[in-house]
Amino acid sequence: MIRRSAVSFFLGSSAIWGISLSHHASAASAPSASDAQILALQHEMQEMRREMSGQISVLRQRLARAETHTSPTAANAAQARRVAAAKGQPLPDSYAHDIRIGDESANTMNLLHKADLGTPPSDRGVSSSWASFRAATEKEEAVHMGGMIVGFPGGRPTISTEDGMYAMSIGLAFHEDIGGFMGMSPRRGESKGDFAGLTENARRLRIPISFRYKNWIANITPDFGSSSHDGSATLYEANLNYAGFHNTIITAGYFQPRVTEEDSESSNEFEMMERPAITDMVRNIAAGDARMSLGALHYDKRWWIAGYLTGQSYGARSAGNVYDSQTGATFRVAGRPYVSKDIDVHVGLSAISAFKMAQTNAAGGGARTSVAMSEAPEVDLTTTKLLSATVGNVGSMWSAGPELGFRWKRLVLKGEYYHIGITRGDNTAGSVGNVSNAGGTVNFQGYYGAANYTLFGAPRSYNIKEGAFSAPGVDHAFDPAHGYWGALEISGRYSVADLNSGLGNSVTAVRGGQQTVWSGGVNWYPNRHFRFMLDFNHFIVSDNSVAQNIMGRHGNSVAGRIQAAF
Repeated sequence: MIRRSAVSFFLGSSAIWGISLSHHASAASAPSASDAQILALQHEMQEMRREMSGQISVLRQRLARAETHTSPTAANAAQARRVAAAKGQPLPDSYAHDIRIGDESANTMNLLHKADLGTPPSDRGVSSSWASFRAATEKEEAVHMGGMIVGFPGGRPTISTEDGMYAMSIGLAFHEDIGGFMGMSPRRGESKGDFAGLTENARRLRIPISFRYKNWIANITPDFGSSSHDGSATLYEANLNYAGFHNTIITAGYFQPRVTEEDSESSNEFEMMERPAITDMVRNIAAGDARMSLGALHYDKRWWIAGYLTGQSYGARSAGNVYDSQTGATFRVAGRPYVSKDIDVHVGLSAISAFKMAQTNAAGGGARTSVAMSEAPEVDLTTTKLLSATVGNVGSMWSAGPELGFRWKRLVLKGEYYHIGITRGDNTAGSVGNVSNAGGTVNFQGYYGAANYTLFGAPRSYNIKEGAFSAPGVDHAFDPAHGYWGALEISGRYSVADLNSGLGNSVTAVRGGQQTVWSGGVNWYPNRHFRFMLDFNHFIVSDNSVAQNIMGRHGNSVAGRIQAAF
């Protein structure tokens, strides 16, 4: 119908154009007052021809896209229509609705349906290559509007040009925690501490914003959540990435360098609400959120490697008491020595070092270097940290340890061990805490073991881009009327973090306590964008110098999380 109208228009306009030219030739020798009108009509016809040509071009593009998303039967019918039209033959009425030009409602519904399925989007900005981005856009499908594409590659709302050269995406990582503590009565001489029976916290409220030009990506992610109490705002990342080399991402700026298996996972994919205490302490030596970083990661199907040179964390100099920033580095390598349909074996090694410590102003002048390490009982609903140690006169600090993981069908087992070493330097000014600034090396350690089983939904699988295990996938979004319930998993973990060192020597001893946590949890994913978590923790912390833990404390926590991820 479109082509027939176009042909009729062009034939008619050509005839009018010829008549006007003939009239103009016959009147050349005797100009009349109608010449101006004829010229005006000719100009108007030219404008109409150009406008109609543009409309036909747009309609042809929409016709091609409609044919791409139609069934093979409809595509064949569309081809038959074109052949019949070219030969001037009549078209059967049955072909009338084979292709609906200008109506993309079916494509839109398919797009939204696919956006519901899969694993949760990352809590970080985009870092994929231009080629991967275009492939993801085609896989997830998109709506084309006037040379622009609107879609959900990776489950994140994205606007891009047709070729994906320019793109912008905006995401969300929202974690709202609610819960409380039980059995936390202090012994005589101890303070009660912040262990409310019922409280809440906006644990994460990140809005990842990514800007792309080909293989160059800029990420800016503010965070309005908090690790212990909400009401503050900070920066999670602000960095520039180049992804033009094969399976390689080069990063500069405020970033979370990937070190340890748990830290390489997105927080939207954690088995439990929080990381094990030991991995949190290790990553904060010279990595953690919003750390000034320069480095790269490379991945393949069977191995993963990354290294970064790091500096100060964002905001560390805001108080004005740091006058010489920290310098450090991270390194992680991981691989899969055995892979099959039902089995994944993961082995890895992570190392991190702060070889130049940040110096702070001492109370009496001069400078001091100290390290304060502390952790909550693996639930961030309290400002009191029973596990705590402060070491003064620090020259450097490092940590290293192995990673192990194993997947068999729906079961995932994993664990890590880390040793932390702190060397004391020659600076003896400003003793801090109750720790002597005497020499000697301080040694801490910790480990964890975890088990996870997916009851229904797609089981956890190995993510080669993270060198870690991903969350379960949703095959069918929550729809009880049709028997679809999303995905459900259960998890358990045993975790130990030991901040005691050299207790046999009263001069150089550090007594920060040992924390043991038994955890169990259940996670439900109605679709890829939402998750509901419920965790129970039983924790035991040996005595140290913290006012709330002079005699040693133990207790329980029950906490839940509402998660939204885009």
